[in-house]
Amino acid sequence: MRSPEQHARSLRAMGPHTTTDVHGISRFFHAIDSASARAATSAIVLVTVVVVIVAIAIVGFRSELEYVFTTCAAAITLVMVFSIQHTQSRQQLALHIKLDELLRALPQADDRYVHIEVGSDDELDEMESRTRAHHASLREDSDG
Repeated sequence: MRSPEQHARSLRAMGPHTTTDVHGISRFFHAIDSASARAATSAIVLVTVVVVIVAIAIVGFRSELEYVFTTCAAAITLVMVFSIQHTQSRQQLALHIKLDELLRALPQADDRYVHIEVGSDDELDEMESRTRAHHASLREDSDG
């Protein structure tokens, strides 16, 4: 069991937009995402890369040093790709659920737009064409 201090520290690490309901590995990915989104983190990474490259140049461009650097950079990149994908997928799903709820709540809304993101490509193309035509007719009405 974690202490209250550890719990508070992990919540701060997740950032202001993450709720306390995120559990397990998801909490870990949210913490990585939150930390990597800060400008200070980018600056630290930039300085670290420059220092490592300068150090490798001073010591001599030995293939084993370059290999270690490349392997570490690739591993960090791979973790970041999955971390970002995970957090963006969760946020996108939450946004879709909220928008679907708004569509269901409005009596004049077209229910065919609820969960349209899982429709076929043809269905999406048809709905986009209808929406564009509707907006074009609204612009013509306001211009005329």
